[in-house]
Amino acid sequence: MPRYKLVIEYDGSDYVGWQRQANGLSVQEVIERALGRLDPSPGGLRGAGRTDAGVHAAAQVGHVDLSREWRPDKLREALNAQMRPEKVAILEVEAADDAFDARFSAKARHYRYRIVNRRAPLTFDFGRAWLVKRRLDAGAMDEAAQLLVGRHDFSTFRDSECQADNPVRTLDRLDVVREGDEIHVYASARAFLHRQVRSMVGSLEHVGSGKWSAADLKAALDSCDRARCGQVAPAAGLYLIAVDY
Repeated sequence: MPRYKLVIEYDGSDYVGWQRQANGLSVQEVIERALGRLDPSPGGLRGAGRTDAGVHAAAQVGHVDLSREWRPDKLREALNAQMRPEKVAILEVEAADDAFDARFSAKARHYRYRIVNRRAPLTFDFGRAWLVKRRLDAGAMDEAAQLLVGRHDFSTFRDSECQADNPVRTLDRLDVVREGDEIHVYASARAFLHRQVRSMVGSLEHVGSGKWSAADLKAALDSCDRARCGQVAPAAGLYLIAVDY
């Protein structure tokens, strides 16, 4: 069965997350329904990351095995036509080797978190960013963020329902950048724990607002205690922006 790699963009606002679930429509289900109408016996779609409800993707990656060969551009166009009017788009399709696995072949996953830091409510960005009205010190946030970079036990920033066997992860990048009224947090690692990025961003907001110092953030990390996490940032601001192979 020929295998195809898909690069996928979606607005996660209306979905229960990437993965199929019994409680609502997922991004995976939207694409698998379209595949089912195009191929008589499509295989299941595997994604690089299981984004939560409300989380978006600019470049999620998936792979699927189909019963016949497709010209990649024809498959992309056919899938996009079948998925209208869902807020899911196939950006690229390419033939892949049988050894390619969207999840297990990934070498790094890159996320961006958007904070809109202003008093006025969100209009165009409602559901696509976290509105924080109090002024945040992005420089202090970035300085504190570097304390989390490297290999650590991230139990403090791990959801209580996380199914990973090991809470130790290597965080390759955690940068905080202000661009006008927006603050962007960039996080990169080979793999993340469940809600790790949103948990780290929520705690960094405490640093930016002056509620915490950098030392407080480090103490929370070192405690390996979920109760010490500052808060969990809303799903609406998180984007999966790239996956490296």
